[in-house]
Amino acid sequence: MINKKASLPIFLGLAVAIGILIGSSINFKNKAVIFSSNTTEAKIKRLINYIQYDYVDKVDTDSLLDDAITNMLVKLDPHSVYIPKEELKQVTENLQGKFVGIGVSFLVHQDTVTVTGVIEGGPSFKGGIKAGDRIIIADNDTLFGEQLVKKAGVTEKEKGTLLASRKISEAVMKSLKGEAATNVLLTVYRRSTDEVLDIQIARDEVPIKSVPAYYMINNTLGYINVERFARTTYLEFKIALHELIIKGMNSLVLDLRGNGGGYMDIANSIIDEFLEDGKLIVFTKNKNGEVDKSYATKKGEFEDGDVYVLIDQNSASASEIVAGALQDNDKGTIVGRRSFGKGLVQQEMDLGDGSAVRLTTSRYYTPTGRSIQKPYSDHNTKLYNSDYLNRVHNGELISKDSIKVIDTLKYTTPKGKIVYGGGGIIPDVFVSIDTSRTYNSRFYRGLNSFVFKYVDTHRDELNAWELEDFVANFDADEKIFNLYLEELDLKIPMGPKSREDLKLYFKAFFARDLFDQTGYFMVTQKKDNMILKVIELENNK
Repeated sequence: MINKKASLPIFLGLAVAIGILIGSSINFKNKAVIFSSNTTEAKIKRLINYIQYDYVDKVDTDSLLDDAITNMLVKLDPHSVYIPKEELKQVTENLQGKFVGIGVSFLVHQDTVTVTGVIEGGPSFKGGIKAGDRIIIADNDTLFGEQLVKKAGVTEKEKGTLLASRKISEAVMKSLKGEAATNVLLTVYRRSTDEVLDIQIARDEVPIKSVPAYYMINNTLGYINVERFARTTYLEFKIALHELIIKGMNSLVLDLRGNGGGYMDIANSIIDEFLEDGKLIVFTKNKNGEVDKSYATKKGEFEDGDVYVLIDQNSASASEIVAGALQDNDKGTIVGRRSFGKGLVQQEMDLGDGSAVRLTTSRYYTPTGRSIQKPYSDHNTKLYNSDYLNRVHNGELISKDSIKVIDTLKYTTPKGKIVYGGGGIIPDVFVSIDTSRTYNSRFYRGLNSFVFKYVDTHRDELNAWELEDFVANFDADEKIFNLYLEELDLKIPMGPKSREDLKLYFKAFFARDLFDQTGYFMVTQKKDNMILKVIELENNK
């Protein structure tokens, strides 16, 4: 999979904006919408023609129309959105869970493209590409040095910035991605053998993982992380669930923190693994009052197991459908903080020029009848999206008692538990943000680069580690960690708490590079308050 390694994982919550854009999807009876000519349509066409042919200055009418559509949708609701054709392909790839490429992850370090991982069974794996290889040329595109910087359109002022890094990564991906079954000739430098190789790769479909990590926390408690609900997510989830059951799992932590949603039917399929036949999962209602209900079937593989669903303020849409369905059916325990509060369903509609709109066509309700959509009546998108800051100021990220509930939106589950509608899922067990942990950018800004360079020069030695042994024993004497501290050249010593946190993410970054996201989560769970709370609940059962 082609992707740029993330910087600080503590900022993963920012990705919720992308998840909210993705929204929810459902099977609609009318797959196509036919628009007939009318006076409104004629008015818009006439105005565009006037501007195009008679306006005093030359105007990009396509851009003007894009802005008009965006402004029009803003007046409807916060989740009806316009997706320009330049962005639609990438958004669609994320939702479909695959794209056509060469099957590598890479990092652009000092204007050089270095392969950090190769997908097993993918095009590059079959072609013999290895982690650590430098991709110098792709067909006729030079992918290093100033020529790469120039190809990416990076200005002198932008050099060294995050914007420059993004532009360079996008330029590299443009060279490596292409149509299925087309070939790309790569020239790579292999540092381990000090040779330059020409390797031809046949592009093919490459999966984009939406279940990046799953493992056993202990002998009976399993963990599955779901980043979004894409077309491939249910299959990924089923594989993870089945493997963990074989390993002895009877309780599961389903981590939906930061998951901004996706396809509703995929979320329903995952819920079906936990609920007995005939249990209501969710229902939707459109403006005509038509109701569409989804029920669980007999096929659930974990109906007898305990489940803990982790949510936070960035868990939205389909994530809230999962949490709401399990909470309202008295199945499992919802742990964390109040979720985002998105209860609207969108349908994607093609505009004929490669662009599309995702238009809100119905609302969804949890089994007890709750709508968890937070208010948006003033149509102020900026205010709507600043809800997180309001939660910070009113103290609800620290105390459950600060969460405002509306008594008129009180509902009761079959076993008598009180739940509320009106703005997100309120967890059964509240876990506050850890305010004792501080992150000084001075300590972390060189971490990604240090880990990359160390792994690159000690690859054979580090590849000898087994995952569990690595999590327990890597750098026990802190020799490698101290090398990093020397590079930081701190004028003021860091406090013991800051050192402890930095050491945790230091190991986690190494684990991520060597064992993907599973390694990262296995390290960070040691200080993860939600995971620790689940372990406490399990021990007290």
